[in-house]
Amino acid sequence: MQHKKRIAILGSTGSIGRQALEVIKFNPECFEVEVLTAQNNAALLVEQARIFKPNVVVIANEDHYEAVKQALKGEDTKVFAGENALGSVVEMNSIDIVLAALVGYSGLRPTIKALEAGKTLALANKETLVVAGDLITRLARERGVNILPVDSEHSAIFQCLVGEFHNRIEKIILTASGGPFRGKKKTELKRVTRVEALKHPNWTMGAKVTIDSATLMNKGLEVIEAKWLFGLKPGQIEVVVHPQSIIHSFVQFEDGSMKAQLGLPDMRLPIQFALSYPQRVKNDFPRLDFANYPALTFEKPDTETFRNLALAFEALNRGGNNPCVLNAANEIAVDAFLKDRIGFLEMSDLVEQCLIKSDYIREPSLEDYVETDKVTRIRANEFIK
Repeated sequence: MQHKKRIAILGSTGSIGRQALEVIKFNPECFEVEVLTAQNNAALLVEQARIFKPNVVVIANEDHYEAVKQALKGEDTKVFAGENALGSVVEMNSIDIVLAALVGYSGLRPTIKALEAGKTLALANKETLVVAGDLITRLARERGVNILPVDSEHSAIFQCLVGEFHNRIEKIILTASGGPFRGKKKTELKRVTRVEALKHPNWTMGAKVTIDSATLMNKGLEVIEAKWLFGLKPGQIEVVVHPQSIIHSFVQFEDGSMKAQLGLPDMRLPIQFALSYPQRVKNDFPRLDFANYPALTFEKPDTETFRNLALAFEALNRGGNNPCVLNAANEIAVDAFLKDRIGFLEMSDLVEQCLIKSDYIREPSLEDYVETDKVTRIRANEFIK
């Protein structure tokens, strides 16, 4: 690498943010931290700032501003607070790459600001493309900005396409672990608890993504994200359940040839690839030993039991503001489930009801997306009551 890449991590205290800092710490000659942001976890943000010495930190919840400012009083780090500050810091000239690792809809506006500022975007916040994929990809084209995927499945597709961008894709196949309840039927899922749903068999992730994985909504969101990232039609995207999580996804080209990217389930690898692209850099991550995986198996997803995947495909096919409705309703549903307000299967019921009741907008503007998100959240909470 010619010079250290200066990284802004939006959501540094979350799962992706923490693992990104591990990658940066292992490769100090390649990366340095310019900006760190957090929503509420002021204590961890302060700890990270003391270790990585960023130019700026932002605590989105202004209630924690004074505590963070006082804790970093002896440091050279500037401290800002509030949602507007999130959008402003990504415009700094000193930033080379913005890693968007915020959870859910909250990542939309900072992502737009980063693209408007012409920053390379390492995208871990799939909901941004789910909510407003047309707007985001159009903005990236207009600004000549690269969007580098961080999700393991989309990173796999991207890695398979390096050197193949001139060749037509026939289809892509996203792999899914199946989550902790693979093979179970509806009758077995009625009494699933929050604790059970948070025990993912292969991946270590935040609570929201882990629940999404258990319901297959995470795969549904990834299907929509893939459509925008790779310029695909819905019919070119398939999902296959691969319980071992070794093959992270496939690309099939128009000659029938297929490429796949393999590795142990470790989010640090796709994070590192996005930050270092187009180069690969060394690491000490565990290596895949095929002797430990004598069989790699595949099966069709059960969309009758895990209806969220089917609902996501329906929203993708309909387009417009439907994926935005899907995302907003799901965020409310997951939050309600984590607070023991609704059952596991009721999450899909809630999402479906919101899709049925929503007002369809074929070509939404940013204001339409904002209003759709707001109205859907109100409606979803009314269904829960």
